[in-house]
Amino acid sequence: MNNIRYCLFVGAVVFFLISPLRTNADDGSRLWLRQTSSQKAQITLETKSSLTTDIAVNELTQGWHGGPVILKMSKRKGMKADAFTINIHNGSTTVISPSDIGLLYGVYHLLRLQGIGSIVDAVNGERSYSVTETPFHDIRVLDHWDNLDGNSERGYAGSSIFWKMNEEGVNDVAGIVNNPLHNTMYMRANASLGINGAVLNNVNASPRMLTHEVLDWVRQYADVLRPYGIKVYLSVNFSSPAVLDGLKTSDPMNKEVQRWWKQKVKEIYNLIPDFGGFLVKANSEGQPGPMDFGRTHADGANMLAKALRPYGGIVMWRAFVYSPTDPDRAKQACLEFKDLDGLFLDNVIIQIKNGPIDFQPREPFNPLFGTLQKTSNMVEFQVTQEYLGQSNHLAYLGTMWQEFFEDVDRYANYTAYQQQAHYNAISGVANIGTDASWCGHPLAQANWYAYGRMAWNPHLDAKSIAEEWAVQTFLSPQDSKITATVVDMLMRSREAVVDYEMPLGLHHQFGDSHYAPGPWQNFPGVRRDWLPVFYNKADSLGIGFDRTVATGSGNTAQYRDEFYHMVENVSTCPDKYLLWFHHVPWDYPCQSGRILWDELCFRYQHGLDEVRDIQRQWNSLQGEIDLDIFKDVQVRLMTQVRDAEWWKDGCLLYFQTFSRMAFPDYLDPPVHTLEECKSVKLNVGLYRSPSREELNRQR
Repeated sequence: MNNIRYCLFVGAVVFFLISPLRTNADDGSRLWLRQTSSQKAQITLETKSSLTTDIAVNELTQGWHGGPVILKMSKRKGMKADAFTINIHNGSTTVISPSDIGLLYGVYHLLRLQGIGSIVDAVNGERSYSVTETPFHDIRVLDHWDNLDGNSERGYAGSSIFWKMNEEGVNDVAGIVNNPLHNTMYMRANASLGINGAVLNNVNASPRMLTHEVLDWVRQYADVLRPYGIKVYLSVNFSSPAVLDGLKTSDPMNKEVQRWWKQKVKEIYNLIPDFGGFLVKANSEGQPGPMDFGRTHADGANMLAKALRPYGGIVMWRAFVYSPTDPDRAKQACLEFKDLDGLFLDNVIIQIKNGPIDFQPREPFNPLFGTLQKTSNMVEFQVTQEYLGQSNHLAYLGTMWQEFFEDVDRYANYTAYQQQAHYNAISGVANIGTDASWCGHPLAQANWYAYGRMAWNPHLDAKSIAEEWAVQTFLSPQDSKITATVVDMLMRSREAVVDYEMPLGLHHQFGDSHYAPGPWQNFPGVRRDWLPVFYNKADSLGIGFDRTVATGSGNTAQYRDEFYHMVENVSTCPDKYLLWFHHVPWDYPCQSGRILWDELCFRYQHGLDEVRDIQRQWNSLQGEIDLDIFKDVQVRLMTQVRDAEWWKDGCLLYFQTFSRMAFPDYLDPPVHTLEECKSVKLNVGLYRSPSREELNRQR
């Protein structure tokens, strides 16, 4: 039976993949920037022209449907350089900003308002309209985990758009420098969202990034990104002085090492005067760092900060650390950084993952937020879905990030702290690659869009953002069937993934690929905190990780009082974090009224049912969505339903060996055995969209 099901699945995938390519097919490459206009827009530029204002004028020329537009630079007291005001009166529109980049942002926002239909009556002269937009975060960065060989770590959308370097220092891709499509769409998309920085390489950085050959390519990228307001940043390897130039040490207190970094920074700024700075992963997962020499994170970060400071550069120093100093990995960031608070220079920003473990489908916010009171810090989101089905599964992350901002605002005063911090920044690990649709899964473009919108304004509503994206991407009215269906799919999707993968606060239950279920994995000789059994702690008494002060690891005490008291007590801990903070008996009464075992079964079943229903929703759009986009998403949803079945069966069959309790009637009987679940390789048969280059060759 299982072989038949698998053969039917593979057969359906093959059918879709061998369908002939239509020359007029929509490959998804235009993202949400699809508006065009046949009329000639009347545009007046009341400021000195620049490459940036030229782009703004061109965008209006190509997409504006309304009356005359005036672009005007005007410095206003207290107004950020990239803020803007839009005024519409008697059908005439004025965009005002202190800078040309602000004008460009204003133009994109004006086109967004037009695209979602919110200013029709104002453009028609029926009312006046005015809005001022000011970005909450000053530094809004995309981190590309791209390697020089062209591979992208945790990249599920093809290869790097920046790199494919050979040993001679020649870049065979030259992505956004030479490719006209890259040269416009990548920058246009980011500028339309107000993203103003790009880290061009992986946090597991190669020292080769700082060679002159590679830096010259970075210069070329900086030149094409600059007019769109995007600064370039680089991830650097802390051992670069020793590796590249044979220094005997990379100790940050060594004078020769300090001179090396000052000279290297000078070289970079001679090539790129507006270079943004460095991103550093140090003393984490085998990466070198200052602690290799008996120094602290502050010693290492400050050495780099001193070299960058004369040029206005910053250091984004990652707090993703988990040395074996404490058995609970969730405590590590606080343990290593709390006592260093106030010791970092003011151009150092501590970059903190949103949760304390590792981009799990659901985590409480990292307790380091609210702990650091004298040091600038920034949240790091993962736009690419490493733990949420990668490019196979639909998982709209806007709802995750809204949950984070609401919680960290309430329990750690995020907004108040960021508003008074020396540097106010945010980062997102990009989901962008060479696939035609940029993001692998066509609907995953919504995550790129949502990250950018929330980087600009973290208080935006995830549903409103989803509506904006859907209306602009499918050119469908806000009240249309397409928009309503797609938005509902997006809004339900992430919670569905949580339910069929790791409900009720379970976490890190993945097999080796971070894709398939593996709650049983317990390999000898492997770090305990890399193993799913370490986190589920399932036994005959119950399941979950006890992080309480009373009986567990004490992680709860790292949070401020209100959150601490809520999660420390099992009776007040929200069910969504129950097994994150508590080891709970199988018959514990949950807030739903069901006992824990029955609640687990309900959640796994609910997640599967949600994906099945999302699949039905998408199928209802056949004939209304471009055929190739429709088929692409349809195949991925078939895969997601298949995978959700494996997750449900594998996890519940394994946990049942401990609970010894019967499955409730509302649970679909397992269609796989536990042995089959342990042996299946779900990432066999992953569907990848063709790259833009492949499509061009086929056409």
